[in-house]
Amino acid sequence: MKYKSQKVAYWFFASAILLLSLQIIYGFIMGFAHMGYDGLHSITPFNTARAVHTNLLVVWLLLGFMGAAYYIIPEEAQQELVNVKLAYVQLISFLVVGVIAIVGYHLNYWEGRKFLEIPRPLDWLVVVNVLLFLGLILATLYKGKKKTTTALVLAMGLLFAALLYLPGMIWFDNQTLDSFFRWWVVHLWVEGVWELIMGGILAFLLIKLTGVDREVIEKWLYVIIGLTFLSGILGTGHHYYYIGVGKIWLIVGGIFSMLEPLAFLAMALFAVGMYRKGEKKHPNKLALYWTLGTAIISFVGAGLLGMAHTLPQVNLYTHGTLVTAMHGHLAFWGAYGMIVFSFITFALPNLTGRKLYDTVNGQLAYWLSNIGMAGMTLAFGVAGVAQVYLERKLGLEFGAVQKEIEVHFFVLILMATMFSTGITLFIIEFFRFGKPNDEAIGFEENLKKA
Repeated sequence: MKYKSQKVAYWFFASAILLLSLQIIYGFIMGFAHMGYDGLHSITPFNTARAVHTNLLVVWLLLGFMGAAYYIIPEEAQQELVNVKLAYVQLISFLVVGVIAIVGYHLNYWEGRKFLEIPRPLDWLVVVNVLLFLGLILATLYKGKKKTTTALVLAMGLLFAALLYLPGMIWFDNQTLDSFFRWWVVHLWVEGVWELIMGGILAFLLIKLTGVDREVIEKWLYVIIGLTFLSGILGTGHHYYYIGVGKIWLIVGGIFSMLEPLAFLAMALFAVGMYRKGEKKHPNKLALYWTLGTAIISFVGAGLLGMAHTLPQVNLYTHGTLVTAMHGHLAFWGAYGMIVFSFITFALPNLTGRKLYDTVNGQLAYWLSNIGMAGMTLAFGVAGVAQVYLERKLGLEFGAVQKEIEVHFFVLILMATMFSTGITLFIIEFFRFGKPNDEAIGFEENLKKA
C-alpha cells in the first residue's frame, strides 16, 4: 500500500467474509428444508432464512465494494483518505444496521418485498451511512492530485448505486407500481450500476497485475459504461411483463439482458493476452486467477445462463423458478463475489507486507469454491428444469412439485459443502496474513523491484 489510510479496507474485508460465512449457514438451512429436513422451522422458517440469506448477500458485497473503494481511491487520487475515524464510524454503523435488520427478520419486523425486506426506518439509516461513505470517497477524490478514469468510474458506480436505492423507499399502495420501482433498485443495481463498480475494480486490478498500459485498459471502461447503460436499463424490462406492463418489454428485456458481460470478458482476455506477450510478471498469480475467473464466470453465469433464461419464449416458463436460482447464484458469484475475492487476494499482501499468496490453501480455496459453485449451479438447473416441466407443463401443484425435486437438493448440499470448504480455506488464509501495519507502506513497489 502507499497510504496509511488504506488500512481501513482490511476491516471492511474482514466484515464482508464473516457475513458471507453467515449467509452460507442460512443457505444450508434452506437447502436442508428443500430436502424435507425443516427441523428449524419453529426457530427460522424458510421465508426468514431466505430473507436473511439474500440480504446478507447484498450487505457483504457492499462491504467488499466499500473496502475496495477505500483502498483504490486514495491510491488513484494520490491523497490520504480525508477522515479515517469517520470511515470506521461508517463501518460500525453499517454493521449495526445490518444486525438490527437480521434480528428484525426473525421477529417478523420487515416489509416482505424480496431483496428490500429491510423496514423503512432502517432504510433512512442506510441512506445516512451511504452518504457518509460517499462524502469520504468523493472528498478524497476532489482533494487528490489525480482523477483517473478508473477512479471516476468506480466513484460514479458507487454514487448511482446510492441514488438507485431511493426508488425502493417510495411508498405505493398499488402493488404494480411498487414492483415496478422495486426493480429499479434490484435489477438496475446488479445489472446496471454495480457493473460500473465491478468495471472500476477490474480495471484497477488488471493495470496492477498485468502491466498493460493504463490508457488501453481505461478505453475499455468507456465501452463498459456504454454497454452497461444500454443493456442494464433496457434489460430490466424482462421483469415488467409479469407485473402487467406491455408485452414488448419481455422481448426487449430478454435481448438486452444477455449483452451485459461481454465488455468485461473482452477486457480481461485482452489484458491477459498483453500480459503473456509482455515481460512484466506480477508474483501474485492467485490474484490474477481470481481476476480472470471473475470475467469468465460472470460471462457464463450472467451472460450465457442469463441469455438461456431470459429469452422470451423460455422466460415465460422459467421466470421465478429454480432456473432463476441457477442463473442468480453463478451470476452473483462470478460478477461480484469473485471481484471482491480478487481484490482481497491482491490487497492483503500490500496491507500486511506478507507474501502468503502462493500457498496450497490459497489454491485449494480458489478451485474448491469455484467447482463447488459450478456444481450448485448444475443442481439448481436440473431441479429447475424438472420444476418447470412438472409445474408449468403438467400442471402439478407447487407443493407436490417441491416434494418430487427434493432429491436434487442432496447434490446441491454436497456441492455447497465443497464451496463452503473453499471459502473456509480462504478465510483461514485471510487471517493468516495478520493485521495491516504501517511497515507495509511501499511493499508493492519493493515487490515489483524484486
